[in-house]
This record gives sequence, structure tokens and C-alpha cells, in this order.
Amino acid sequence: MKKYKLNLSTKIFIGLILGLITGIILNFIPQSFIRDQLLIDGVFYLIGQAFLKAIMMLVVPLVFISLVNGAASMGDIKKLGRIGVKTVLFYLATTAIAISISLSLSTIFKPGVGLNLSNSNLGEVTIKEATPLVEVILDMIPSNPIASMANGNMLQIIVFAILIGVGLSALGEKTKMITNLFNQLNDLIMKIVDYVMLIAPYGVFGLIARTFATQGLDAMLPLIKYMALVLISLLIHVVFVYGGLLKLLTNLNPIRFFKKFFPAFSVGFSTSSSNAALPVSMEVAEENLGISKDVASFTLPLGATINMDGTAIMQGVATVFIAQVYGIDLNFSAFLTVILTATLASIGTAGVPGVGMIMLSMVLQSVGLPVEGIALIMGIDRILDMSRTAVNITGDAVCTLIVAKAEG
Repeated sequence: MKKYKLNLSTKIFIGLILGLITGIILNFIPQSFIRDQLLIDGVFYLIGQAFLKAIMMLVVPLVFISLVNGAASMGDIKKLGRIGVKTVLFYLATTAIAISISLSLSTIFKPGVGLNLSNSNLGEVTIKEATPLVEVILDMIPSNPIASMANGNMLQIIVFAILIGVGLSALGEKTKMITNLFNQLNDLIMKIVDYVMLIAPYGVFGLIARTFATQGLDAMLPLIKYMALVLISLLIHVVFVYGGLLKLLTNLNPIRFFKKFFPAFSVGFSTSSSNAALPVSMEVAEENLGISKDVASFTLPLGATINMDGTAIMQGVATVFIAQVYGIDLNFSAFLTVILTATLASIGTAGVPGVGMIMLSMVLQSVGLPVEGIALIMGIDRILDMSRTAVNITGDAVCTLIVAKAEG
């Protein structure tokens, strides 16, 4: 009798569901040493953080090596520029569409109307100040590439890696040995990704179980309308925008795409980090979706840095929600300002957990709304952060597929 073997996607899905159930059950159990110290802050924290650290360990070397390898293998600098323009335009366009969807739905369904603030703590909220756009552009140029890698500055790493790749391509046979070395290093780093993914189901279980055990359902109930609207907006964007673009521009069945992309989707969901999901996204793009290495190694790292569709959706709903809670009317001009600010704010924003709050503070300030309103949604942001990160990395993969198809 042949033994049935579960594939990685199924194992990760089982880990995710078991983590969700375990976390919710633990949240209803009274506080105790076993629940809090042994399980939530012990076993679950250890398993989840071990997986997250193993993934994050690979991000910088993977981005650097794969981008050098991809740029060097293209041969034609014009092709690299063409792919870059298509990628950036796609990311900015879908981000603008995403926030437009969320603003429209929020205006119709009014998530903040009628909310009682009498028991809410709207004290001073400390949010890191958003970096001005001029500084973001200047910060793309690394003064010390080694320091950029040590600090995980993705835009600087991307620029430096592309320059090396272009240089290797221009020198051709003179640097053939170095180009081959980067090819071999790329194979090596992807093999390490395979090893790390063996513990993915357990890591996902630990991360999800701990999140829901500490957050629980009590924190969600007062803001259920806000949460539902964010999730519905995310779903509409994924199904109709991403699904429609896939069908229209690649003729690929969206359901097939989502099945193949699920391992990366689940890692993005459980870690709330586009950067952490990047190694898995690249492996899935090349092995499951059949995307060429030279395209995937360029578009996916770039997307992890500048593509924030899911985050933009949260910002749209949150902006209208906070305005309605404070009784402030936003006109059409304010909506245009929100769309423009959120789209531009996505450029150069790190793909790490919680960064959406920094971007949201910038958006609120652009239309004169009180930043203190962020306190209303901070308690449940971790749950929504997981969902919007999964959407962010899905957008990266969709863009990669479309660009790869356009390049033949």
C-alpha cells in the first residue's frame, strides 16, 4: 500500500489552522504559569521566533546575490531598465487602485459612525516620523554598502546589487568566473531556503497560536465593522484586481496561481513581514510558477520594498474611520491627497511588521487628522497586519508573472 505524503502547502495550511484554533482556545483559558510562561511565551514564542530568525537570516544574502545574478544574466541593460519601469509603474498603479477601493467602501459603509469613545484611551501616540520623499531618494544611494547590508537597508542593497550585476554584464567574458560564482551562490542560498522551509509548518503554528492567544476576540469586537471592511477590501483587491490582471494579461487561472503561491502567502501571513516571506516567494516563483530567475530576482525584492497594496487598503479604511470617529468630513480633494500620499509613502518603506502605522501617521497628517486616533486601532493591528502583508506579497508575485509574460 502506497503511503500518502502531504506536500509543503498542505502542511503549512494545517499548521496555520491548528495555530488559530489553539490560540483562540488558550485566550479563553484563565491566566496560569502553564498557559502564559510555558506555552505562549515559552514553546510558541521559541518555535515562531526560531523560524522567523532563520528566514530573516537569508533575506540580505538572498536579495544581494539574486539581484547581482539576475542583472548580470540579462546581458542587455535596456532590458533591465524596461523591466524596472514596468515593475515600478505596476506597483504604483495597483497601490493607487487599492487605496481607492478602500476609501470608496469606507465612505459607503461608514465604519466609524456611531462608535462610542467614552471608554477609549486616546492619549498621545508615539509614532516614528515618516521620512521625507527627498530623503528616501537620497537614501537609496549607499555610502557604505557593508553597513547597508548589516542594517538591512533594502533599497540601498538593491541599488548596489544592480550596479554590480550591470558591471558584470558589461565586462562579459572578463568576469565570467565571478558571474558563475554568483550563479553557484544563488543555488546554494535557495538550497538553504529548502532546509528552512522544512520547519515552516511548525513556525507558522507557533506564530499564529501566540498571536491569537494574546490578542483574543475581546479586542476585536468593538472594532468588528472596521476589521470587516479592511478584510473585505483586501479580498476584493485580490480577487478582482489581481485575479483580473492575471486572467487578462497572462491567461493564467487565478485559482491555480493561488494554490501554487500558498506556501509564500502563509509565511507572509504568519510573519507579517514582506522581507521574511521574500526567500519563500522567490523559491515559489521560480519552482512553482515557472518564472525566470532574472525577472523574479529583480521584481520580488523591489516589490518587498515599494509594493504596499494591503497596507494602502488599511490606510484608506483607517483614515475614513478616524475622520468619522472625530466627526470630521473629508472632501474629494482630501481623498486625492490620501491616495497620492499613501502611494508615494509606499516607496522606500521597509517590509517589516508594524510599518503600516508609520505610513498611516503620514497619511493622517496630510489631511489634518489627529494622529492620536491611531490609538483606536493599534490593539487589533497585529491581526490585520498579517492579512495585509499576505496581500502585499501576492501583489509582488502577480507583478512578477505579468512582467515575465510581457518579456516573453
